[in-house]
Amino acid sequence: MHKAKIFAGTGSQELAQQICHAYGTQLGQVNIQRFSDGEICPVFLESVRGDYVFLVQSTFSPVENLMELLLMIDAARRASAYKVVAVIPYYGYARQDRKDRPRVAIGSKLIANMLVAAGADRIITMDLHAPQIQGYFDIPVDHLDSHAVFIPYLENLTLENLTFAAPDVGATNRIREIASYFNAEMVICDKHRKRANEIASMVVIGDVTDRDVVIIDDICDTGGTLAKSAGMLKEKGARSVRALITHPVLSGKAYENIENSVLEELVVCDTIPLRNQSPKIKVLSVAELFAVTIRNAFENKSITSLFIHSQRRNK
Repeated sequence: MHKAKIFAGTGSQELAQQICHAYGTQLGQVNIQRFSDGEICPVFLESVRGDYVFLVQSTFSPVENLMELLLMIDAARRASAYKVVAVIPYYGYARQDRKDRPRVAIGSKLIANMLVAAGADRIITMDLHAPQIQGYFDIPVDHLDSHAVFIPYLENLTLENLTFAAPDVGATNRIREIASYFNAEMVICDKHRKRANEIASMVVIGDVTDRDVVIIDDICDTGGTLAKSAGMLKEKGARSVRALITHPVLSGKAYENIENSVLEELVVCDTIPLRNQSPKIKVLSVAELFAVTIRNAFENKSITSLFIHSQRRNK
């Protein structure tokens, strides 16, 4: 009989502990050694021969955590693990999903190639920046949706005149699904960038007068776009503005931007641990969602019930 064992890289220790608690098991023992020059050398401290090995590691900040994950996959494969599953709550480099200008890399495809080359048999991840990144893999990908944790939170708020806002045109499909679930209106904050993390202009498409607006997105990086979107929505007459963001990258002046914004709150998932605390930032855990997915992957069961379209059918 194969066993399921869950291990964590240094970037996702706390989330992995919570996943193990929800799963009903103990976190596996692995030692991430580092040489004086920073070279990484992971060592499993228990046998994984013939086991399903689940390696939990978000690739934020992304080079060190990514390299650590790749080496853990290789170590598990060389230790005769039956299957090696990379559990990547936040998939770094996902924003580099296409050639949007000449002479640039497609980083998300390169990372997919590296994970497969290292020996991963399956990927479990959440809210890729572009869902079609799943197609970069020639192995199965379980792509989870943070709506499973955001929907119950919104239902408990019982907001009047609920309206959902897409922070850009590319996010409309994501917003349309959750807006349909709540039978709510949606608007679009159409933006134009000069360069990465810098907005040249923005316009709101739709009416938000006297509405409680919820911005939905997958990543909050510097928080500049989010703060500007919230400010513009308030200027257009919104009664309140809050944001639900899956991955709290929160680099640069993000905490300052969020705290100085008109946002009522920023609700994020724990796919990435927060560097600092803020009274405006609330964290919802995705540990149980990942625990169920890991169990179902191990037992060859469907994960369809975890998605918003299944919940809507059963309402």
